[in-house]
Amino acid sequence: MIPELLARGMKVKPGDMAVIVATNADGSVNGKQFTVTGILESATGPGGRDGYIHLEDAREILRMEDKQVSEYAVRIKDFGKLTDFGARFDGLLAGDVNKEGKPLFELHTWEKLSPFFNIAQMIDLMTFFIKLMLIAIVLISIMNVMIMAVYERIREIGTIAAIGTLPGRILSLFVLEGLSLGIGGAILGNVVGAIVLFVLNMAGITYDFGRQKGLVLQAKIDPGEVLLLSAIVIVISVAASIQPAFKASRMEPIKALRHV
Repeated sequence: MIPELLARGMKVKPGDMAVIVATNADGSVNGKQFTVTGILESATGPGGRDGYIHLEDAREILRMEDKQVSEYAVRIKDFGKLTDFGARFDGLLAGDVNKEGKPLFELHTWEKLSPFFNIAQMIDLMTFFIKLMLIAIVLISIMNVMIMAVYERIREIGTIAAIGTLPGRILSLFVLEGLSLGIGGAILGNVVGAIVLFVLNMAGITYDFGRQKGLVLQAKIDPGEVLLLSAIVIVISVAASIQPAFKASRMEPIKALRHV
């Protein structure tokens, strides 16, 4: 069985003959004729590297008397620890060398082998900038609302200041208003987002990915990320309300009462 890209280059199809040539451990070259029984199609398009023959045929071509292992594949549960695990594992393997002092083993992590790792990094970077844009929008929106709230209530601020309300109390009132806006916005946004996810999952939207057809879209979000972003929105809302609140607390009662 040969990959699709190689089949195109060789212009072969199932039933055609192909010769596999391999170099043995002692440096000699050996070959064998095979019949192509199938063309491999990868999930995301032509791969061009992975083909399969029977183990006994491979031993015959390589002139191996006993079964030998040429590669180990290690799967870890937490993909986020891939870099740390690879560094530690590579350090352990570095101690095994041959007579020439060269390493006996080579370690290749998924990020080095997969062409989609750079794409995944670009998607993560785009997601980060999208989050920054949303945070900036929240900051500007809350600050604009609070500034307008201060200008619309100048006479009220002057009234409560004239009856003896301390500047710190006025400051806390507007900060609490910003906090309320942040909490309310976070709750409303989470509810709307949950409804959108529910509708998407219930709709059963299908899409094609490479050679895979009719995949069903399943949208989900990490609850920890929801809590983190909600906390960021609330903190930003409070931070955005501090400057208008400070301006309100510093108003002179007489000038505020004269405001029209």
